[in-house]
Amino acid sequence: MKKTLVIVVGIIVVLAMMLISMYNKLVNLDENAGTAWAQVETVLQRRYDLIPNLVNTVKGYAAHESGLFEEITRLRSQWGEAKTTDEKAAAATQMEGALGRLMVVVENYPELKANQNFMALQDELAGTENRISVERRRFNEVVREYNMAVRRFPANLFAGLFGFDPKKNYFEAEEGAEKAPTVAF
Repeated sequence: MKKTLVIVVGIIVVLAMMLISMYNKLVNLDENAGTAWAQVETVLQRRYDLIPNLVNTVKGYAAHESGLFEEITRLRSQWGEAKTTDEKAAAATQMEGALGRLMVVVENYPELKANQNFMALQDELAGTENRISVERRRFNEVVREYNMAVRRFPANLFAGLFGFDPKKNYFEAEEGAEKAPTVAF
């Protein structure tokens, strides 16, 4: 009787330790996903802060592109007002398209490309875009790792009970992003 009780208690202790370990792993992965998203937001904020300077520099050379400037301003506001991860990701993706069109406009103004202020801003923006790309990749990797852990056996049996659901918010390119933007004058 004592042996059976010791074995049952031992099994319960081992299962409890496995459950605690699984829970802690899911908490760590969930926090990693949150941290990775915070890094994406940090570099998106940097882009958000650079855009007005870049637009104002280009405005002086390409005044007839007011529609594009208005779109960039609108998208910048849209990102600033976004509350959820998905809203911010969508606004950031749209902003990338508008900035791509802005860079096409710049190509038509050699005197602008030679302007020191513009060159510095363009370098800052290029560096920021590279950081965004890196942070998005890291975010997607962390979300992938979290989703795999939540969906794998035996964690999938308990993840829902603890409130760990798969994350659906991978950062994906907007439809049509594989095509270069065109600007017609």
